[in-house]
Amino acid sequence: MKKTLSLGTVALAALGLCAQVQAHGDEDHSNDKKPVTANVQAATGALVNAELVAAQRLADGSLLVPKSVQHQLGLRTVQVALLETAATVEFSGKVVADANASGVVQASQAGRIEPGPKGLPTLGQKVTKGQTLAYLRPQVSSLERSANLAQLAKLDAQLNIAQRKVQRYEQLQGSVPQAGIDAARIEWESLKQRRQALAGGLLVSEGLLAPVTGVVSSVRAVIGQVVDAKDVLFEIVDPSRLAVEALAYDATVLNGLASANAVIPGGSLTLQYVGAGQQLREQAIPLLFRITGSQTPVAVGQPVKVIAQTAQRVKGASIAIAAVVKGSTNQASVWVHTAPERFVLRKVSAHALSAGQMVVTSGLASGERVVVEGAGLLAQVK
Repeated sequence: MKKTLSLGTVALAALGLCAQVQAHGDEDHSNDKKPVTANVQAATGALVNAELVAAQRLADGSLLVPKSVQHQLGLRTVQVALLETAATVEFSGKVVADANASGVVQASQAGRIEPGPKGLPTLGQKVTKGQTLAYLRPQVSSLERSANLAQLAKLDAQLNIAQRKVQRYEQLQGSVPQAGIDAARIEWESLKQRRQALAGGLLVSEGLLAPVTGVVSSVRAVIGQVVDAKDVLFEIVDPSRLAVEALAYDATVLNGLASANAVIPGGSLTLQYVGAGQQLREQAIPLLFRITGSQTPVAVGQPVKVIAQTAQRVKGASIAIAAVVKGSTNQASVWVHTAPERFVLRKVSAHALSAGQMVVTSGLASGERVVVEGAGLLAQVK
């Protein structure tokens, strides 16, 4: 029985194979429509294979993207509205330290560096105002040292003579006028102070103190180093009180400057406009902004792009920066969702509004839907 079923099964399979071969025997399938595929490379570098769905670029340049592919690419659209917003200007700037919350430690004279009570400070170490960071032992030449030692020996001799004179006058008290005794004592005290001052200049090291409370941001001294006067040894910065200095090449944009933002990798900084200089620097006007309420770590000297809002108003649609892409002609463009499965690339005029927003002043109408997430992936659909 089992053998009969096996033979029957083989016979049916053979009939099916013959029928399949007969069906493809004389037909030409070279012009049949093949399934459309779309390989999209995501930002992570991985290829999103959309072979099972028909995502394709149409003849007019628009895209036909089924719902399944839209979900796979993570597309997100928003409906825009044309509203009046503040006009903005962009400046190139850098992070600087607040002049009232930073300081430098310099050598007041030539000398040799010696460690402080807790050794030399290290980068990132917190210090307080008045803390001894190191000692500076004065460095004098052999001739200067010999002259000082000779002066010290001369003062020792004069001090001994003055001391004996006071002792002798005290023994003859009553015979010597009191005014003479007082003058001898004053001369003796004066010589002692002069000797103490001269000896202190030769032997006592100068303490290098922290001028402000903050964090050590630069260390340019090692133990035993010989430095000259005015050499910068340590720099101290308060990281909670930083500012941004920018350059403006047009004085007319300074009227009505209000709030501002600074774009940095991984976030943005909220800025408060402080003022502008009245003297050109590198053919530009220096501007100062104070960083307020920011937890984003930045470093002094870090370059930033400042986007400042002015009192002027412009009409446009506010969208996320990620929605604006560069087209084939390197012109700013956005993807408009014109139909449930159709997307059209539209050239626009866009300007930065803040660290994460842009304002489109032309090219969009109120009520249109714009792709704000995944716009860069649509350009890779072939």
